[in-house]
Amino acid sequence: MNHSQLIEDIEQEQLKTDIPEFRVGDTVSVHVRIIEGEKERVQVFTGVVIARKGGGLAETVSIYRVAYGSAMERVFPLHSPKVAKIEVIKHGKVRRGKLYHLRGLFGKKTKIKERIVAQPKKEKSAKEAVAPVEEKAEAPKEVTEPKTENKQAEEPNKE
Repeated sequence: MNHSQLIEDIEQEQLKTDIPEFRVGDTVSVHVRIIEGEKERVQVFTGVVIARKGGGLAETVSIYRVAYGSAMERVFPLHSPKVAKIEVIKHGKVRRGKLYHLRGLFGKKTKIKERIVAQPKKEKSAKEAVAPVEEKAEAPKEVTEPKTENKQAEEPNKE
């Protein structure tokens, strides 16, 4: 067996499979395991992905956020055991591969447009696909006249 093939096999075993699909510009929450003495807790770091580097086991993601007037940037190894989970909060629409220009900016200058992502279509169950049309149709509702706000229009003048 080749030496590099052996290393690739070992790395494949350690790769995480539960990492969601996200890109630069997306807002994500990274749940990080923090060990303090004998206790272990999970801390959430939410921010905008400004860079994604590397590949395989060495892939890292840089997340930037401004909180209470101070800017923070953290680099997380994606496949690290310290990263408990990653949640995508919002998909951003950007035209750059790296968003380093966001450093030092705050407020409306850091706004990123939201990208609409098509959800995968769910297959209809056999019961929904075969259901007759008559069952889905509802009885017609009574039509009522809309209430008008202006009472003077309804009542004639009493002069």
